[in-house]
Amino acid sequence: MVNGRNEADRTLGAQQSQEGQQSTQVRKAAFASAIGTTIEWYDFFLYNTAAALIFPHLFFPESSAYAGAIESFATYAVGFAARPVGAAIFGYWGDRIGRKATLIVTLLAMGLASALVGVLPGASTIGIAAPLILVLLRLVQGIAIGGEWSGSVLLTMEWGNQRKRGLLGSFAQIGVPVGLVLGTGGMTLLSALLSPDAFNSWGWRVPFLASLILVVVGLIIRLQILETPMFAAVVAENRISRAPVMEAVRHHWREILLSAGLRFSEQMPFYLFTSYVLVYVVAQHHYSKTFVLNAVLIAAVLELFTIPWFSHLSDRLGRKRVYLTGAVLTGVLAFPYFAVLKDGGYVAIFIAVVVSMIPHAMQYGPQAALISENFPTHLRYGGAGLGYQLASVFAGGPAPLLATWLLAVTGTPFSIAGYIVLSAVVTVICGWLIKDRSRSDISAEATYARTA
Repeated sequence: MVNGRNEADRTLGAQQSQEGQQSTQVRKAAFASAIGTTIEWYDFFLYNTAAALIFPHLFFPESSAYAGAIESFATYAVGFAARPVGAAIFGYWGDRIGRKATLIVTLLAMGLASALVGVLPGASTIGIAAPLILVLLRLVQGIAIGGEWSGSVLLTMEWGNQRKRGLLGSFAQIGVPVGLVLGTGGMTLLSALLSPDAFNSWGWRVPFLASLILVVVGLIIRLQILETPMFAAVVAENRISRAPVMEAVRHHWREILLSAGLRFSEQMPFYLFTSYVLVYVVAQHHYSKTFVLNAVLIAAVLELFTIPWFSHLSDRLGRKRVYLTGAVLTGVLAFPYFAVLKDGGYVAIFIAVVVSMIPHAMQYGPQAALISENFPTHLRYGGAGLGYQLASVFAGGPAPLLATWLLAVTGTPFSIAGYIVLSAVVTVICGWLIKDRSRSDISAEATYARTA
């Protein structure tokens, strides 16, 4: 009897120890996911802000204000075009050698590229080489971001409680508003403290160079994380695909395309609301840079709370229900939003910029789980990454560029509002067609038997 009791105690102790270890790893994975994407998006949003406020006159000084904005946003779009390439490259390795090692490489690539932007001379110093090098560094940024997202999402989703996948996946998404707060906040602080000449000449470079400090912090954290149990099981069962990206495209092309379309009303308006708005409100209506940056900053702080909340809600109500509500609201608010930007005063514009991020959070929070759940474990890094990043080519990247062109051609910001409504229609259709696997066991191959 005593031996049996001792054996039961040892079994219980081992079980509690295992659960404690897993709980620790989940916390570490969540933190590593959030800090990694924070660093990645901090760098990316620094570029976005600089593309709107600094790069036109620094790298394209001979161009008119309109042409300079177009050229600057064209380099901005290049980074988005590179994202699917990054998703394919790092998706291959993420599904071959694991999530952890791949994420370390993406972090280093993004941080080093951003630091180099911070020391890049302008066109007045090295001529045409300046914008060419800028484009090259932007390509590296885009490739790194393309490989970062799915790995960060899977790091938490594949470690934690499967009934909380929406909430766990949102830790990677939280990196976006945190990165936006740090990146835009840094620019806002420096633009407020420095004279316009000092900010335009060297002040904008400081946040880019600070990327190196953040990269060191991120590496220390990511090196402490173990590989996810789901991927470890794939390795143990010898189910690693020799060509995971090609297999994902061949067997899950429908999910990849629907995932891309799903993002239209989330990604395209987001980059208008956080980047193009800087050009429109400052250049067209002559509000101060600091005023607009502060509004974007407050909107990002709001998302720190709304993204996890709506993600948690998706665990209870289902991904698609929460997501499609956000898509519909995005379309409904498009025309009122630009009406306020066009004719509203300081208070109205400030409120419009902040409120515009609520429907974005309703989509962006549950999005990580909604997309990733549609791919089996051995193809999930590449498949989810391709679906997620493919939208960048058609939605996020061209958005500020097309908005600048639409305003110039039509003379009214309501043409941009119509563009947003169209994106919402695309999302609603794709959201209706994609499968909601909120309640499915994503570790089981049988879950994906229909397309496997």
